[in-house]
Amino acid sequence: MKLSKSEKNRLRTKYGSWAVVTGASSGIGQELAIRLAESGLNLVIHGRDSQRLSKLQQKLSSQYGVEINTVAVDLSESTGIDQVIAMAQGLDVGLLIASAGFGTSGLMLNNSIHEETNMLRVNCESLLVLTHHFSQYFAQQKRGGIILMSSIVGFQGVPFAANYAATKAYVQSLAEALALELKPYGVDVLAAAPGPVTSGFGKRANMKMDMTLTPAQIGVPILKALGRKDTVLPGFLTKFLVYSLRTVPRWGKVRIMKQVMGGMTQRGMTKYRT
Repeated sequence: MKLSKSEKNRLRTKYGSWAVVTGASSGIGQELAIRLAESGLNLVIHGRDSQRLSKLQQKLSSQYGVEINTVAVDLSESTGIDQVIAMAQGLDVGLLIASAGFGTSGLMLNNSIHEETNMLRVNCESLLVLTHHFSQYFAQQKRGGIILMSSIVGFQGVPFAANYAATKAYVQSLAEALALELKPYGVDVLAAAPGPVTSGFGKRANMKMDMTLTPAQIGVPILKALGRKDTVLPGFLTKFLVYSLRTVPRWGKVRIMKQVMGGMTQRGMTKYRT
């Protein structure tokens, strides 16, 4: 799925010549980076894998003729966050996409607390610091856009992915509030809340997902929603899953998610990784 010519022009005109995309080495982040480069935006792309970032840099530069700066760092460390910010200094950045994140699964009491804490740092703390920094910058220049990667699991508790779902609830709540706080400054904020997506996430979280979307199915809907909505549920599967549970009370949704996630994680018997 590709953006129309008018949508490409809108993104380039409204948000300037540079965008920062975290988690760009795979999955949704990579898809969004490709669509932005296709629209003519220069990019600062982040990921942990320097080789994958380098390959993406070469591909986007040669195919779309845009400038690509790479930052291969771990966002669970404050120095990594600082390096992303430093790479964007002096550039006409008008768009931040905070897509970096990972998940764990299984009974939380069996999981490594180091892994769970690192997830909080990546999914929440790094996202907060980057959002705060660029919010100030965008507010000063009276224009900008911020996309925060939420999830449909962020709308209720999810047994066997308890901490991951909690991090996404934080992201969803933050985005909803900032959408109103920053609107007077000309800054658009969007929470993108997709359903299960085929990417490296499932493997890292040790989850087996049967029905999934592809990054290519949700990248364009996310970018088209920026500046038009506060929350987007990209893809038919996402909308189906959310709307089918709309009349179910919150406690009921939690129990349904227990059954769903229990199947994905072999009934919560996932061993923790040290």
